[in-house]
Amino acid sequence: MTADTTSPAARAPAGDIAPLYWRGGPVDCGRCPHRALRGRPEPHGCEPGHACMQDAYARRIDRFFRWHPRLADGELAHPYFEVRAIAARHASLFRLPALIEDPDETVRLQVALRLPQGQLVRLMHDPHREVRIRVAQRLEGGALAAMRHDPDYGVRELVARRLPLALLATLARDADRSVRMRVAQRLEMPALLGLAADAEPEVRRIVAERLPAPLLARLVDDEDWRVRWEVALRAAPEAVRRLLDDADPEVRRAAAERMAGPPAQGVAHG
Repeated sequence: MTADTTSPAARAPAGDIAPLYWRGGPVDCGRCPHRALRGRPEPHGCEPGHACMQDAYARRIDRFFRWHPRLADGELAHPYFEVRAIAARHASLFRLPALIEDPDETVRLQVALRLPQGQLVRLMHDPHREVRIRVAQRLEGGALAAMRHDPDYGVRELVARRLPLALLATLARDADRSVRMRVAQRLEMPALLGLAADAEPEVRRIVAERLPAPLLARLVDDEDWRVRWEVALRAAPEAVRRLLDDADPEVRRAAAERMAGPPAQGVAHG
């Protein structure tokens, strides 16, 4: 029997979309394996337009499984990807490995959020970048280090944010500027010094912010004014004097103010 979508119990909340069967057309409670729940009070039942596993609308599917998490294990093979993805949020951890090769990345994204570390490594080479990003957000130590060579710069940038410092220098020559910028923000001396000759001024500027003051003289002739400006703010007086006649007015101003004020501390920024 087709659900009566005009009754108050089946009507969607004001402003919400009308109930819609995930295959198209009206929701048909008669074809649902959980039709016995219909009519029971919230949160023990179900309700077309509000909490329904057969609806195309993810919010209603989610409400159904929040009311009935014990049913999630039985729906991990459902033909609708939204049902599988939302069921994966509530299913037993022991059932999740079966979804690692699910054809839909939405499902695999949910799996990546919950798999234990030992199983999570199986998603390191997932074809979808968003899945690999979720994996990189959760992996630790050596397993995370294995993602340093991911083909997507966004994944590698996340790895650079989380990689243990002892391994971070291995990303200092990454092909992507944004990855090297993240490395420069975290790398410690003496490895940080190696990025002072980076091809990108954005990377060198971060290095200039963090190098110990006595080492900043090597950047005093940098081709980018922003790098020289950072040098003017923190370098030893001998280096700052060389910037008093800099080609850029902002650098000259910073150097003049620095020479007129108290000496800065020569400590690297953390």
